[in-house]
This record gives sequence, C-alpha cells and structure tokens, in this order.
Amino acid sequence: MNSEQNSERSVATEAQPGNKSWQTNKKMKLAILGSGFISRFYAESLVAQRRKDTIVSVYSRTEANAKKFANDYGVPHFTTNIQECVANKEVDVVIIGLSNDMHLEAVLACAAAGKHVLCTKPLGRTAQEAIQMLQAVDKAGVVGGYLEDLCYTPKFLKSLAAVKAGNIGEVIWTKSRETHPGPHSDWFWDKEKSGGGCIIDLGCHCVEISRNFIGKNIKPVEVMCWADTRVHPIDAEDNAVGLVKYENGAIGQFEVSWTFRGGMDLRDEVMGTEGTIWANNFLRTGFEMFTSGKGGDYIAEKAESNSGWLFPVGDEVHELGYNHMFTDMFNAIDNKVQPAETFYDGYIVNAILDAAYLSAKTKNWEPVKIEDWRGVTEEKIEKQLTSYDADYYLIKEEVLPNGDKKVIIKHKITGSIERR
Repeated sequence: MNSEQNSERSVATEAQPGNKSWQTNKKMKLAILGSGFISRFYAESLVAQRRKDTIVSVYSRTEANAKKFANDYGVPHFTTNIQECVANKEVDVVIIGLSNDMHLEAVLACAAAGKHVLCTKPLGRTAQEAIQMLQAVDKAGVVGGYLEDLCYTPKFLKSLAAVKAGNIGEVIWTKSRETHPGPHSDWFWDKEKSGGGCIIDLGCHCVEISRNFIGKNIKPVEVMCWADTRVHPIDAEDNAVGLVKYENGAIGQFEVSWTFRGGMDLRDEVMGTEGTIWANNFLRTGFEMFTSGKGGDYIAEKAESNSGWLFPVGDEVHELGYNHMFTDMFNAIDNKVQPAETFYDGYIVNAILDAAYLSAKTKNWEPVKIEDWRGVTEEKIEKQLTSYDADYYLIKEEVLPNGDKKVIIKHKITGSIERR
C-alpha cells in the first residue's frame, strides 16, 4: 500500500454518526430532481441518519409524478421545470436522480445557480459528458458529490479501513460483482438515454469499488472487456466481464449482468500480499425466510419471488450505503471539504468505462484516456521478496497433514528452486 493511499480521508472513521467532530447544527434544505425509483430511495434515507435535513422542492417531467412524490414525502413545492426547482431560494443542495441523458443539463443548471449538487451514478454517459460537469462545478466553486452508494455500505467501509490500515498488505487484485434480472425503469433499456447497458449501469459501481481498494491515486492505464447481448431484445449489452490494469500492476475485475436470476448479487473480493477480504453484500447475508406467499409482496430490491425460501435484507437503505453516503456529503459541505466520492471520481469511472466499451468492440486491451489526472504521475512497481536466509528467497511454507513442515525456496543467485 502506497503512502498516497494512506493519506486519503477514511470515511469509515470520519463519516460515522458517532464521530462528533463531523456533526454540525446546520440544516440542509434540499431539492430533488426526479421522482422515480432512485429518488424515492434517496428520500427514504435523507433524514434517516442526520434527522434534520428537509426536502423543499421536487422536479419531475410529469406533473402527476411530481405531485405524488411531494404528497408522499411532505414536500411543499413541486414543478416540471428544472430551472425553477434549482433556482428556488430555499434550496441549499440539489440532488439529481434523473436518467443518465439528463445529468449534464441538470448539473450545468446547478453550477450556474451556484448550488451544491449531488448526482447519482454514473456521472455521465461518457467521459466527455463527465468532464464538462466536473469543470462546471470546479468553476462555480460548489461541491460536486458523486452518489456512489456502494462505496458507503457498512461492509465496504469496514473493508476499506482494513485495507488502509495495512491488514492485507499491498492490494494486487480485486473483484467486484453486481448482477440482477435488470433495471426497474424503461430508460435504462434505451441505449441512447442510458449510454449503454449493464456496463454503464452496474460496472460504474464495480470500478469505483476497486479504485478505492487499489488506491484512487493509482492511475488506471488499460482495460480488457468482453460484452454481449445474450438474452434481452435490446441494442446494449446485458452481460460483461472486464479487467482494469493499474499503473502499479494491480488488477481490478468487474462482472456485471442484467440476466442473473434469483435477485441482486453484490459481492466483493480483495486479495493482498498479507490477506484477503471476501464480502457478500446483499443476496445471501445470513437472513433467510420461508413463506407460502401470503402477506406483502415486496421482499428486497430485484427479488424475483415472494414465496418459498427468500433472502430479505434487514434495512436496505442502510445496507446499500445511502445513510452513510448522505451523511458524508452534507457534512463535507458543512465543513467546506470534499466528500469521499466526488465528480472527479465519477469522471475517472466514466473514462475507464469508455475504454471498456471500446475494448469490447476491438477485443484488445485499450488505454484509459484521462484529460485531467490528479493522482500519482508514475507508480513504480517494486516487488517485496521475503528472504529465507542469506542465500535463498522464501516461496512458500506449510504444514502437511502428517505434521511435517515444508518450505519451498529459491536461490538468490542461481534461481534454482528447492524443497526442504
């Protein structure tokens, strides 16, 4: 683990509700752009942890949807005009929960109005869109928070703290998986509106999870990706696997699918030189229930059945990271610092995904093109070899079933490998 990785702010410590140094008395007055699935998830979590922030305005393209959202959450103002919602003098922070094709327009409106803006993932459909949003908030001097909720889940925060503490040594490989039967809203399935398929929708989560574990200051350099449309009658991909190579030699792997049956599968693995982390975040977490199907229909996000053996989630909003995410965002604004996930992170993710899409077409490793790199300019790869004695390196040691101890060693000069 490099020194820059150590220096990054640890949300696992600082964004916790019990850390009083991060608690303030200021109430945030919020506007939400969007009234659909993700905006409702946001509304459910916005006051769950800080319990003092209020939604004062909501925008939706459809008046009936805006009115229903306002009634459901006690919002005093609703509108079908983005500019009106953003310019509302009562609003301190704007939260974007819109389709991907509307992010750029909404962010530019927020920046022009001088409003802090928090945008759902992915930041843009492409890196070109994302960098325009990054430049706009930088120029306006407002906070651009990237709402990457899966980088705020309890298990992720605990895992990241362990990595930064050096518990598993240098991270050399990560794997993040998100698979489910497909998105809720129709626009996701429209390639023009979404910017792609499961890569842009789910790969953005996986890539940013790996970046955190490997170190955000380590530059991603190239991507190899396979993608295909295996099941659904759509123009975009519904399955993909990718490898992201970083300048220090680490590999971040993502596995994404819109055709997985049985619910939503969120899993992360981190392999280091001194240890391993394995986290099952959603589907099989130890909470199992059998039902004949009587009673309520909703079990968990993306669950495909309401009978038989089911795998509920105790508190979805909390387990998916929304509470910690908004606490970090608002406290960062209060304290005039950057949150753990920023528009810059969203831009880097989009740059990686652009390379993934190109690789899926060319079947080659493709470079990650970053116009504005703010991390380490060059990370040298230094192998740390363990000495067995003055003449040999240690490759492996273990105890056999009969109790005998075995070591495999390599001579430092001749390179010969021996067993002792």
